[in-house]
Amino acid sequence: MRSVSNCNMAHRLSVLAAIFLGLITSVSAQSDGATQNKTGRGGTFAIVNAKIVTVSGAVIDNGTVVIQNGKITAVGAGVSVPSGAERVDGKGLSVYPGMIDSATGLGLAEIGQGANATVDIAETGNNNANAKAYLGVNPHSSHVNVTRVNGITTVMSAPTGGLIAGQGTIINLNGSTQAEMAIVPAAALVINFPRVAAGGGGFGGGGFGGFGGPQLDFNEAVRRRDTQIEELKKIFASAVSLGRSIDAYAKDKTLPAPATNLALEAMIPYVRGEKPIVFPVERERDIKAVIKFVTDMKLKGIIVGGQEAWKAADDLKKANISVIFTNIYNLPVRDDDPYDYFFAGPSKLQAAGVKFAISTGDAGAENRDLPYHAGLAGAYGLPKDEALKAVTLYPAQILGVGDQLGSIEVGKMANVVVTDGDMLDPRTNVKYVFIGGRMIPLTSRHTELFDSFKDRK
Repeated sequence: MRSVSNCNMAHRLSVLAAIFLGLITSVSAQSDGATQNKTGRGGTFAIVNAKIVTVSGAVIDNGTVVIQNGKITAVGAGVSVPSGAERVDGKGLSVYPGMIDSATGLGLAEIGQGANATVDIAETGNNNANAKAYLGVNPHSSHVNVTRVNGITTVMSAPTGGLIAGQGTIINLNGSTQAEMAIVPAAALVINFPRVAAGGGGFGGGGFGGFGGPQLDFNEAVRRRDTQIEELKKIFASAVSLGRSIDAYAKDKTLPAPATNLALEAMIPYVRGEKPIVFPVERERDIKAVIKFVTDMKLKGIIVGGQEAWKAADDLKKANISVIFTNIYNLPVRDDDPYDYFFAGPSKLQAAGVKFAISTGDAGAENRDLPYHAGLAGAYGLPKDEALKAVTLYPAQILGVGDQLGSIEVGKMANVVVTDGDMLDPRTNVKYVFIGGRMIPLTSRHTELFDSFKDRK
């Protein structure tokens, strides 16, 4: 019996050793591949003879874009090319600003099921305001390359789970470290606002912890929701009080030093209305509850998800709350909803005058489909120029980085995409991508797999 066990053990060890060696060989073979996220090369570039879609202004049918020191330094039809600049022939090509996916979990979750060590998107507990997605982003995620080669150059990546999930970060999809990638390390606080019933939506396509619980009697569900909102208000009041104590102590060191509370300290700029708070909600009644909360507490609010946001358009406009719509690819919720219910959502928001952007709401693997989300919205009532703005200029403005990103303008960060057609059309090919002024290799796990298998018979 013992000899059989020893044989089995030896066999298992040999199998494990073979697997381990195979993994080492695989990693070694891919050490120069997409998983390492090559950061491209810098320099001075001039994209010449191209159609320039500035987004913020008129289209230039035949012009030049100059990129220098990571910035766009010249745009126009009569621009001279600097001495020593590398010319990129744009004849027959179009230049766009890089797209922005404004509600994702990119870099925080590699393999959502079966590989827990690759997932760092949620913390335990109800108040994790001090948790920063910036510190958890994996710069070497294979999702980075797969996403950026399709023209998406920037994302907001945010945590999930609990009542107060943590702080999202705005990152460029290039860099070897979080510091190299970050545009705004702590960009927005994510709050899974209490709801009347459980519901989906949000970054990663499944909400931020499913506040609301199982289906209940409606009146009981409303009572529980209201109780949870009151608890949230108490947390906010504590953060406001702590902020005042910290300010007072900074002016007068004879006062008692405030007790350390990292979660409440992290909330201070948000409860003061200095930085935005993201609320993932879908239903009209929950959206209106968020609007009331934001108004009462004098906050900067952003709705993520927003299935029925168009129904609360007047209230959203009055409260100056923007919507990041993440439902283009979702199925209609009710059996009697029309098939294009979500395809037409952005056009309804635009017609109602609500500030909005379009996002995939994905955890990472499907962020590459962002242009097709906007393209579908453009096919179902959203004007073509608005569809493009919904994934470029509008998300930049909503996230507070409109002075840096979202359009082809002098002085802005050189996040630039060159294509052979309409950027929102699935038939279009991306020819060049620049992020922070660096020309990025158009390689990814997908291109490597294609190259490996395309000639096999």
